[in-house]
Amino acid sequence: MKALAAVALLLVAGCGAARPAPPRVPKLPHALASAWRAQADGVAAALDAGDGCLAQQRAVALRASVIDAVNARRVQPRFEETLVGAVNDLAARISCVPPAPAPPAPPAPPAPHEGHGHGHDHHKHGKHGDGD
Repeated sequence: MKALAAVALLLVAGCGAARPAPPRVPKLPHALASAWRAQADGVAAALDAGDGCLAQQRAVALRASVIDAVNARRVQPRFEETLVGAVNDLAARISCVPPAPAPPAPPAPPAPHEGHGHGHDHHKHGKHGDGD
């Protein structure tokens, strides 16, 4: 009975007299936030360079990274819907338009045929002009 009274006294002493703790603000793990920022900067850089295909590849990689972290429970549930929605939207808005193919190279000039140049007498052989 004395032990139960002591536990009750400790619980009462722990509640009330001290200031209440401020509510915890949910945060993303720093490592995730830093990695995602770098990936998002890579998407932006590709878009700035006019490379939609590279930007789309990078956006898809960012989306996969976010989804992996959500599935591994590394993201607080409060952020899941916003993050996944944002990366899905980003990847969907980027268009990959491959550059037009380069025009074909002009054909190579024909190789000269030996023995068929100008100034050769093509009528030496045979009976042309022999008077027979």
